[in-house]
Amino acid sequence: MGSYSKLRKIIHVFHLYGINLLGKRKYDNFYQELKMDKVFVLGLIFELELVTKNQLNDEDAYSAQVPAYIIEKLIK
Repeated sequence: MGSYSKLRKIIHVFHLYGINLLGKRKYDNFYQELKMDKVFVLGLIFELELVTKNQLNDEDAYSAQVPAYIIEKLIK
């Protein structure tokens, strides 16, 4: 799967969760600015792993604070 199609699928999942990725919003902290619980962040990461068919290691998944970090790890 090409990186462009992965990115489109990732953006779609973020939009399902109500997270806007335009401009500086992609650097909003999940816990402070977006007011998400750890369970929802891990659910988001799980769905992103399913659509991209990539898997983050546990350390990256638990330390994820901003959408841009997750996108960077899944596109690689």
